[in-house]
Amino acid sequence: MVSENGRRGVATARHHDRVTTYSAVRTTGIYCRPGCGAKPLAENVRTFELAAAAEAEGYRACLRCRPYRVAGTVADDAPELVCRAVRIILDGTLDAGDESTVAARVGLSARHLRRLFHDHLGVTPDQFARSRRAHFARRLLDDSDLPIADVAFASGFGSLRQFNRAMREVFRYAPGELRDRRRRGDRLTADGGLPLRLSFTPPYDWTATLTLLADRAVSGVESVEGDVYRRTITLDGAPGLLEIGPGGPDHLLLHAHLPYWEGVIHVVERASRLLGLDIDHTTAVAHLSRDDTLRPLRPGVRVPGAWGPFETAVQAAVDPERVGDLVRAHGTPIPGLPHGLTHAFPAAEALTDEPGTVGELARAVVAGALDDPLSSLPFLDRATRHRIALRLGVRDASPLPDLPEAWRPWRSLATVHLLLSGAGR
Repeated sequence: MVSENGRRGVATARHHDRVTTYSAVRTTGIYCRPGCGAKPLAENVRTFELAAAAEAEGYRACLRCRPYRVAGTVADDAPELVCRAVRIILDGTLDAGDESTVAARVGLSARHLRRLFHDHLGVTPDQFARSRRAHFARRLLDDSDLPIADVAFASGFGSLRQFNRAMREVFRYAPGELRDRRRRGDRLTADGGLPLRLSFTPPYDWTATLTLLADRAVSGVESVEGDVYRRTITLDGAPGLLEIGPGGPDHLLLHAHLPYWEGVIHVVERASRLLGLDIDHTTAVAHLSRDDTLRPLRPGVRVPGAWGPFETAVQAAVDPERVGDLVRAHGTPIPGLPHGLTHAFPAAEALTDEPGTVGELARAVVAGALDDPLSSLPFLDRATRHRIALRLGVRDASPLPDLPEAWRPWRSLATVHLLLSGAGR
Protein backbone atom coordinates (compact mmCIF):
# COMPACT_ATOMS: atom_id res chain seq x y z
CA MET A 1 0.00 0.00 0.00
CA VAL A 2 1.76 3.13 -1.17
CA SER A 3 0.72 6.71 -0.69
CA GLU A 4 2.06 9.50 -2.87
CA ASN A 5 4.97 10.23 -0.55
CA GLY A 6 5.74 6.56 0.06
CA ARG A 7 5.66 6.70 3.88
CA ARG A 8 2.43 4.73 4.22
CA GLY A 9 3.90 1.92 2.13
CA VAL A 10 6.94 1.64 4.42
CA ALA A 11 4.80 1.55 7.54
CA THR A 12 2.41 -1.05 6.17
CA ALA A 13 5.17 -3.33 4.98
CA ARG A 14 7.00 -3.19 8.30
CA HIS A 15 3.81 -3.78 10.27
CA HIS A 16 2.95 -6.97 8.41
CA ASP A 17 6.56 -8.08 7.83
CA ARG A 18 5.64 -9.07 4.28
CA VAL A 19 8.45 -11.06 2.71
CA THR A 20 7.38 -9.99 -0.79
CA THR A 21 7.94 -6.25 -0.17
CA TYR A 22 9.97 -4.58 -2.95
CA SER A 23 12.64 -1.98 -2.17
CA ALA A 24 13.15 0.96 -4.55
CA VAL A 25 16.19 3.24 -4.43
CA ARG A 26 15.55 6.91 -5.18
CA THR A 27 19.12 7.63 -6.27
CA THR A 28 19.31 4.85 -8.87
CA GLY A 29 15.66 4.54 -9.97
CA ILE A 30 15.86 0.74 -9.50
CA TYR A 31 13.64 -1.57 -7.41
CA CYS A 32 14.65 -4.97 -6.00
CA ARG A 33 13.02 -7.99 -4.47
CA PRO A 34 13.96 -9.21 -0.95
CA GLY A 35 17.40 -10.76 -0.65
CA CYS A 36 19.07 -8.69 -3.35
CA GLY A 37 22.75 -8.05 -2.64
CA ALA A 38 22.45 -4.29 -3.21
CA LYS A 39 23.01 -2.25 0.00
CA PRO A 40 21.60 1.26 -0.50
CA LEU A 41 21.40 3.83 2.30
CA ALA A 42 18.15 3.44 4.23
CA GLU A 43 17.16 7.08 3.72
CA ASN A 44 17.19 6.51 -0.05
CA VAL A 45 14.83 3.53 0.03
CA ARG A 46 11.07 3.36 -0.54
CA THR A 47 9.11 0.13 -0.19
CA PHE A 48 6.23 -1.16 -2.29
CA GLU A 49 4.01 -4.21 -1.86
CA LEU A 50 3.68 -4.71 -5.62
CA ALA A 51 6.25 -4.45 -8.37
CA ALA A 52 3.60 -2.69 -10.45
CA ALA A 53 3.41 0.09 -7.85
CA ALA A 54 7.16 0.65 -8.07
CA GLU A 55 6.92 0.78 -11.86
CA ALA A 56 4.02 3.22 -11.69
CA GLU A 57 6.33 5.55 -9.74
CA GLY A 58 8.98 5.30 -12.46
CA TYR A 59 11.32 2.66 -11.02
CA ARG A 60 12.74 -0.14 -13.19
CA ALA A 61 13.53 -3.74 -12.28
CA CYS A 62 16.97 -4.65 -10.93
CA LEU A 63 19.05 -6.66 -13.40
CA ARG A 64 20.73 -8.58 -10.58
CA CYS A 65 17.78 -9.95 -8.55
CA ARG A 66 15.24 -9.82 -11.42
CA PRO A 67 12.05 -9.17 -9.40
CA TYR A 68 9.88 -9.99 -12.40
CA ARG A 69 10.66 -13.68 -11.80
CA VAL A 70 8.49 -13.65 -8.65
CA ALA A 71 4.79 -13.26 -9.40
CA GLY A 72 3.70 -10.69 -6.82
CA THR A 73 0.76 -11.51 -4.56
CA VAL A 74 -1.93 -9.24 -3.16
CA ALA A 75 -1.84 -8.78 0.61
CA ASP A 76 -4.49 -10.79 2.42
CA ASP A 77 -5.65 -7.71 4.34
CA ALA A 78 -6.70 -5.88 1.17
CA PRO A 79 -10.46 -5.22 0.98
CA GLU A 80 -12.53 -8.04 -0.46
CA LEU A 81 -13.74 -5.80 -3.30
CA VAL A 82 -10.14 -5.17 -4.35
CA CYS A 83 -9.36 -8.90 -4.24
CA ARG A 84 -12.41 -9.66 -6.39
CA ALA A 85 -11.41 -7.00 -8.90
CA VAL A 86 -7.87 -8.40 -9.05
CA ARG A 87 -9.22 -11.88 -9.79
CA ILE A 88 -11.39 -10.46 -12.59
CA ILE A 89 -8.38 -8.65 -14.08
CA LEU A 90 -6.24 -11.78 -13.92
CA ASP A 91 -8.95 -13.63 -15.86
CA GLY A 92 -8.20 -11.28 -18.77
CA THR A 93 -11.09 -8.83 -18.60
CA LEU A 94 -8.83 -5.88 -19.41
CA ASP A 95 -7.49 -7.61 -22.54
CA ALA A 96 -10.66 -6.63 -24.37
CA GLY A 97 -12.52 -4.40 -21.89
CA ASP A 98 -11.62 -1.37 -19.79
CA GLU A 99 -11.64 -0.35 -16.13
CA SER A 100 -15.37 0.40 -16.22
CA THR A 101 -16.01 -3.25 -17.20
CA VAL A 102 -14.16 -4.48 -14.11
CA ALA A 103 -15.82 -1.85 -11.91
CA ALA A 104 -19.32 -2.84 -13.06
CA ARG A 105 -18.68 -6.47 -12.12
CA VAL A 106 -17.89 -5.51 -8.52
CA GLY A 107 -20.68 -2.91 -8.31
CA LEU A 108 -18.54 0.23 -8.32
CA SER A 109 -17.89 3.19 -10.57
CA ALA A 110 -14.60 3.19 -12.48
CA ARG A 111 -13.47 6.22 -10.49
CA HIS A 112 -14.16 4.52 -7.15
CA LEU A 113 -12.35 1.37 -8.29
CA ARG A 114 -9.30 3.40 -9.33
CA ARG A 115 -9.30 5.11 -5.93
CA LEU A 116 -9.44 1.76 -4.09
CA PHE A 117 -6.61 0.35 -6.19
CA HIS A 118 -4.49 3.44 -5.62
CA ASP A 119 -5.11 3.42 -1.86
CA HIS A 120 -4.53 -0.30 -1.32
CA LEU A 121 -2.22 -1.42 -4.15
CA GLY A 122 -0.53 1.79 -5.24
CA VAL A 123 -1.55 1.40 -8.90
CA THR A 124 -4.56 1.73 -11.18
CA PRO A 125 -6.23 -1.41 -12.53
CA ASP A 126 -4.69 -0.74 -15.97
CA GLN A 127 -1.20 -0.34 -14.48
CA PHE A 128 -1.63 -3.57 -12.53
CA ALA A 129 -2.66 -5.49 -15.66
CA ARG A 130 0.12 -4.02 -17.80
CA SER A 131 2.77 -4.94 -15.23
CA ARG A 132 1.50 -8.52 -14.99
CA ARG A 133 1.59 -8.90 -18.78
CA ALA A 134 5.09 -7.43 -19.04
CA HIS A 135 6.48 -9.58 -16.23
CA PHE A 136 4.97 -12.73 -17.69
CA ALA A 137 6.39 -11.89 -21.11
CA ARG A 138 9.83 -11.33 -19.60
CA ARG A 139 9.70 -14.77 -17.97
CA LEU A 140 8.73 -16.34 -21.30
CA LEU A 141 11.65 -14.56 -23.01
CA ASP A 142 13.98 -16.02 -20.38
CA ASP A 143 12.53 -19.51 -20.01
CA SER A 144 11.31 -20.48 -23.48
CA ASP A 145 12.30 -20.36 -27.12
CA LEU A 146 8.90 -19.13 -28.27
CA PRO A 147 9.19 -16.59 -31.10
CA ILE A 148 8.85 -13.03 -29.87
CA ALA A 149 5.51 -12.55 -31.63
CA ASP A 150 4.16 -15.63 -29.84
CA VAL A 151 5.45 -14.29 -26.52
CA ALA A 152 3.52 -11.06 -27.10
CA PHE A 153 0.17 -12.74 -27.71
CA ALA A 154 0.77 -15.43 -25.09
CA SER A 155 1.18 -12.63 -22.56
CA GLY A 156 -2.13 -10.97 -23.39
CA PHE A 157 -0.90 -8.06 -25.52
CA GLY A 158 -3.18 -7.03 -28.36
CA SER A 159 -0.42 -6.10 -30.81
CA LEU A 160 3.35 -6.21 -31.28
CA ARG A 161 3.47 -2.41 -31.09
CA GLN A 162 1.72 -2.45 -27.70
CA PHE A 163 4.05 -5.24 -26.55
CA ASN A 164 7.23 -3.48 -27.61
CA ARG A 165 6.15 -0.20 -26.02
CA ALA A 166 5.24 -1.85 -22.69
CA MET A 167 8.50 -3.81 -22.49
CA ARG A 168 10.55 -0.67 -23.14
CA GLU A 169 8.57 1.26 -20.52
CA VAL A 170 8.91 -1.43 -17.85
CA PHE A 171 12.35 -2.87 -18.62
CA ARG A 172 13.99 -0.12 -20.76
CA TYR A 173 14.88 -2.60 -23.53
CA ALA A 174 13.20 -4.11 -26.58
CA PRO A 175 12.04 -7.75 -26.33
CA GLY A 176 14.89 -9.01 -28.55
CA GLU A 177 17.47 -7.28 -26.36
CA LEU A 178 15.88 -8.75 -23.24
CA ARG A 179 16.09 -12.28 -24.68
CA ASP A 180 19.76 -11.72 -25.44
CA ARG A 181 20.27 -10.93 -21.75
CA ARG A 182 18.84 -14.19 -20.40
CA ARG A 183 21.12 -16.33 -18.30
CA ARG A 184 22.36 -19.77 -19.26
CA GLY A 185 20.32 -21.56 -16.59
CA ASP A 186 17.03 -19.82 -17.37
CA ARG A 187 15.88 -21.85 -20.35
CA LEU A 188 13.53 -24.67 -19.41
CA THR A 189 13.51 -27.88 -21.44
CA ALA A 190 10.85 -30.55 -21.61
CA ASP A 191 9.98 -33.66 -23.58
CA GLY A 192 6.61 -32.16 -24.46
CA GLY A 193 4.52 -29.09 -23.88
CA LEU A 194 5.60 -25.64 -22.78
CA PRO A 195 7.37 -25.67 -19.39
CA LEU A 196 6.56 -22.70 -17.14
CA ARG A 197 7.51 -21.76 -13.58
CA LEU A 198 4.74 -21.10 -11.06
CA SER A 199 6.58 -19.01 -8.50
CA PHE A 200 5.74 -18.68 -4.82
CA THR A 201 7.21 -17.17 -1.68
CA PRO A 202 8.33 -20.02 0.60
CA PRO A 203 7.15 -21.85 2.53
CA TYR A 204 4.63 -23.66 0.36
CA ASP A 205 3.18 -27.05 1.34
CA TRP A 206 2.73 -28.86 -1.99
CA THR A 207 1.82 -32.10 -0.20
CA ALA A 208 -1.08 -30.42 1.61
CA THR A 209 -2.32 -28.89 -1.65
CA LEU A 210 -2.19 -32.27 -3.40
CA THR A 211 -4.18 -33.82 -0.54
CA LEU A 212 -6.94 -31.23 -0.91
CA LEU A 213 -6.97 -31.48 -4.71
CA ALA A 214 -7.13 -35.29 -4.59
CA ASP A 215 -10.07 -35.19 -2.15
CA ARG A 216 -12.18 -33.20 -4.62
CA ALA A 217 -10.79 -34.37 -7.99
CA VAL A 218 -13.41 -34.73 -10.75
CA SER A 219 -13.16 -38.18 -12.34
CA GLY A 220 -11.98 -38.00 -15.95
CA VAL A 221 -11.00 -34.32 -15.61
CA GLU A 222 -8.38 -34.32 -12.81
CA SER A 223 -5.87 -36.78 -11.40
CA VAL A 224 -3.29 -36.80 -8.62
CA GLU A 225 -0.59 -39.44 -8.91
CA GLY A 226 2.55 -39.29 -6.80
CA ASP A 227 3.58 -35.66 -6.56
CA VAL A 228 1.96 -34.54 -9.85
CA TYR A 229 -1.43 -32.95 -10.43
CA ARG A 230 -2.95 -33.19 -13.91
CA ARG A 231 -6.10 -31.78 -15.41
CA THR A 232 -7.78 -31.25 -18.76
CA ILE A 233 -8.88 -27.81 -19.94
CA THR A 234 -10.34 -26.21 -23.05
CA LEU A 235 -9.33 -22.99 -24.80
CA ASP A 236 -12.14 -21.70 -27.03
CA GLY A 237 -13.40 -25.27 -27.27
CA ALA A 238 -10.03 -26.85 -28.12
CA PRO A 239 -8.67 -29.33 -25.55
CA GLY A 240 -5.47 -29.01 -23.54
CA LEU A 241 -3.65 -30.71 -20.67
CA LEU A 242 -1.83 -29.25 -17.65
CA GLU A 243 0.71 -31.16 -15.56
CA ILE A 244 2.02 -29.56 -12.35
CA GLY A 245 4.70 -30.90 -10.06
CA PRO A 246 7.66 -29.86 -7.90
CA GLY A 247 10.15 -27.51 -9.50
CA GLY A 248 12.43 -25.84 -6.97
CA PRO A 249 12.51 -24.12 -3.57
CA ASP A 250 10.55 -21.13 -4.87
CA HIS A 251 8.46 -22.53 -7.72
CA LEU A 252 6.36 -25.38 -9.04
CA LEU A 253 6.77 -26.52 -12.65
CA LEU A 254 3.83 -26.44 -15.04
CA HIS A 255 3.93 -28.29 -18.36
CA ALA A 256 1.19 -26.90 -20.58
CA HIS A 257 0.04 -28.93 -23.59
CA LEU A 258 -2.15 -26.44 -25.42
CA PRO A 259 -3.62 -26.05 -28.94
CA TYR A 260 -2.02 -22.56 -29.23
CA TRP A 261 -0.10 -20.10 -27.05
CA GLU A 262 -2.26 -16.99 -27.37
CA GLY A 263 -3.38 -15.83 -23.93
CA VAL A 264 -1.37 -18.48 -22.06
CA ILE A 265 -0.80 -15.87 -19.33
CA HIS A 266 -4.40 -16.47 -18.24
CA VAL A 267 -3.85 -20.23 -18.13
CA VAL A 268 -0.90 -19.65 -15.80
CA GLU A 269 -2.83 -17.16 -13.64
CA ARG A 270 -5.71 -19.61 -13.27
CA ALA A 271 -3.34 -22.46 -12.45
CA SER A 272 -1.69 -20.28 -9.80
CA ARG A 273 -5.08 -19.44 -8.30
CA LEU A 274 -6.08 -23.12 -8.34
CA LEU A 275 -2.99 -23.89 -6.24
CA GLY A 276 -3.46 -20.97 -3.84
CA LEU A 277 -0.36 -19.13 -5.03
CA ASP A 278 -2.11 -15.80 -5.64
CA ILE A 279 -2.57 -14.61 -2.04
CA ASP A 280 0.06 -13.79 0.58
CA HIS A 281 -1.21 -15.24 3.90
CA THR A 282 1.33 -13.47 6.13
CA THR A 283 -1.26 -11.43 8.04
CA ALA A 284 -3.72 -14.31 8.32
CA VAL A 285 -1.11 -16.73 9.69
CA ALA A 286 0.05 -14.18 12.27
CA HIS A 287 -3.56 -13.67 13.39
CA LEU A 288 -4.62 -17.33 13.47
CA SER A 289 -1.43 -18.49 15.18
CA ARG A 290 -2.60 -16.80 18.37
CA ASP A 291 -5.49 -19.28 18.70
CA ASP A 292 -4.78 -22.43 20.72
CA THR A 293 -7.34 -24.43 18.70
CA LEU A 294 -5.31 -24.06 15.52
CA ARG A 295 -1.76 -24.07 16.87
CA PRO A 296 0.65 -25.12 15.65
CA LEU A 297 -0.32 -24.01 12.14
CA ARG A 298 1.15 -26.23 9.43
CA PRO A 299 3.71 -24.04 7.60
CA GLY A 300 3.07 -23.20 3.97
CA VAL A 301 -0.60 -24.24 3.78
CA ARG A 302 -2.61 -22.22 1.25
CA VAL A 303 -6.29 -22.13 0.30
CA PRO A 304 -6.63 -23.96 -3.04
CA GLY A 305 -8.81 -22.13 -5.51
CA ALA A 306 -10.71 -23.21 -8.59
CA TRP A 307 -10.02 -23.67 -12.27
CA GLY A 308 -13.45 -22.34 -13.17
CA PRO A 309 -16.51 -21.13 -11.24
CA PHE A 310 -18.99 -23.49 -12.89
CA GLU A 311 -16.90 -26.60 -12.28
CA THR A 312 -16.39 -25.61 -8.66
CA ALA A 313 -20.05 -24.79 -8.07
CA VAL A 314 -21.27 -28.08 -9.54
CA GLN A 315 -18.65 -29.99 -7.59
CA ALA A 316 -19.80 -28.35 -4.33
CA ALA A 317 -23.52 -28.72 -4.91
CA VAL A 318 -23.97 -32.04 -6.73
CA ASP A 319 -23.27 -35.65 -5.81
CA PRO A 320 -19.93 -36.91 -7.26
CA GLU A 321 -21.63 -39.65 -9.29
CA ARG A 322 -23.91 -37.05 -10.92
CA VAL A 323 -20.85 -34.87 -11.65
CA GLY A 324 -19.22 -37.81 -13.42
CA ASP A 325 -22.37 -38.38 -15.50
CA LEU A 326 -22.38 -34.69 -16.55
CA VAL A 327 -18.74 -34.86 -17.59
CA ARG A 328 -19.26 -37.97 -19.72
CA ALA A 329 -22.49 -36.68 -21.27
CA HIS A 330 -21.58 -33.04 -21.91
CA GLY A 331 -17.82 -32.62 -21.51
CA THR A 332 -15.44 -32.37 -24.45
CA PRO A 333 -13.97 -35.87 -25.10
CA ILE A 334 -10.16 -35.94 -25.20
CA PRO A 335 -9.08 -39.39 -26.40
CA GLY A 336 -5.66 -40.90 -25.89
CA LEU A 337 -4.69 -39.30 -22.58
CA PRO A 338 -3.15 -41.37 -19.76
CA HIS A 339 -3.85 -41.20 -16.01
CA GLY A 340 -7.61 -41.74 -16.41
CA LEU A 341 -8.19 -38.37 -18.08
CA THR A 342 -10.94 -38.58 -20.67
CA HIS A 343 -12.91 -35.31 -20.88
CA ALA A 344 -12.77 -31.59 -20.22
CA PHE A 345 -15.41 -30.24 -17.87
CA PRO A 346 -18.49 -28.95 -19.75
CA ALA A 347 -18.98 -25.21 -20.11
CA ALA A 348 -21.83 -23.52 -18.26
CA GLU A 349 -23.31 -22.31 -21.55
CA ALA A 350 -23.91 -25.93 -22.59
CA LEU A 351 -26.00 -26.72 -19.50
CA THR A 352 -28.26 -23.71 -19.01
CA ASP A 353 -31.29 -25.85 -20.01
CA GLU A 354 -30.35 -28.68 -17.63
CA PRO A 355 -33.06 -29.29 -14.99
CA GLY A 356 -32.53 -28.67 -11.28
CA THR A 357 -29.49 -27.33 -9.51
CA VAL A 358 -27.08 -27.82 -12.42
CA GLY A 359 -29.17 -25.66 -14.72
CA GLU A 360 -29.61 -22.99 -12.05
CA LEU A 361 -25.86 -22.90 -11.47
CA ALA A 362 -25.14 -22.73 -15.20
CA ARG A 363 -27.47 -19.77 -15.61
CA ALA A 364 -25.96 -18.06 -12.56
CA VAL A 365 -22.44 -18.44 -13.99
CA VAL A 366 -23.46 -17.13 -17.41
CA ALA A 367 -25.07 -14.13 -15.69
CA GLY A 368 -21.89 -13.43 -13.68
CA ALA A 369 -23.61 -14.14 -10.36
CA LEU A 370 -20.68 -16.13 -8.99
CA ASP A 371 -18.61 -12.97 -8.64
CA ASP A 372 -20.33 -12.81 -5.22
CA PRO A 373 -21.31 -16.42 -4.39
CA LEU A 374 -22.31 -15.87 -0.76
CA SER A 375 -25.24 -13.62 -1.64
CA SER A 376 -26.16 -14.58 -5.21
CA LEU A 377 -27.14 -18.25 -4.94
CA PRO A 378 -30.31 -18.34 -2.79
CA PHE A 379 -31.31 -21.77 -4.12
CA LEU A 380 -28.32 -23.35 -2.31
CA ASP A 381 -27.92 -23.93 1.42
CA ARG A 382 -25.41 -21.97 3.48
CA ALA A 383 -22.72 -24.68 3.64
CA THR A 384 -22.75 -25.17 -0.14
CA ARG A 385 -22.52 -21.44 -0.83
CA HIS A 386 -19.55 -21.22 1.52
CA ARG A 387 -17.83 -24.22 -0.10
CA ILE A 388 -18.09 -22.45 -3.44
CA ALA A 389 -17.00 -19.10 -2.03
CA LEU A 390 -13.95 -20.59 -0.31
CA ARG A 391 -12.66 -22.02 -3.56
CA LEU A 392 -13.47 -18.86 -5.50
CA GLY A 393 -11.16 -16.86 -3.28
CA VAL A 394 -13.45 -15.36 -0.62
CA ARG A 395 -11.13 -15.18 2.38
CA ASP A 396 -13.82 -15.33 5.10
CA ALA A 397 -15.86 -18.31 3.89
CA SER A 398 -16.30 -21.63 5.65
CA PRO A 399 -18.78 -24.49 5.18
CA LEU A 400 -18.03 -25.58 8.75
CA PRO A 401 -20.54 -24.39 11.37
CA ASP A 402 -19.87 -22.24 14.41
CA LEU A 403 -16.32 -21.12 13.72
CA PRO A 404 -15.07 -18.55 16.24
CA GLU A 405 -15.67 -14.90 15.43
CA ALA A 406 -12.06 -14.28 16.42
CA TRP A 407 -10.94 -16.06 13.21
CA ARG A 408 -12.55 -13.38 11.01
CA PRO A 409 -11.75 -12.33 8.33
CA TRP A 410 -9.57 -15.38 7.56
CA ARG A 411 -11.90 -18.29 8.23
CA SER A 412 -11.14 -19.80 4.81
CA LEU A 413 -7.52 -20.44 5.79
CA ALA A 414 -8.60 -21.66 9.22
CA THR A 415 -11.01 -24.10 7.55
CA VAL A 416 -8.25 -25.56 5.37
CA HIS A 417 -6.06 -26.15 8.43
CA LEU A 418 -8.97 -27.88 10.21
CA LEU A 419 -9.66 -30.08 7.16
CA LEU A 420 -6.01 -31.13 6.92
CA SER A 421 -5.92 -31.98 10.61
CA GLY A 422 -9.08 -34.04 10.30
CA ALA A 423 -11.01 -31.78 12.68
CA GLY A 424 -13.24 -30.44 9.92
CA ARG A 425 -14.23 -33.73 8.33
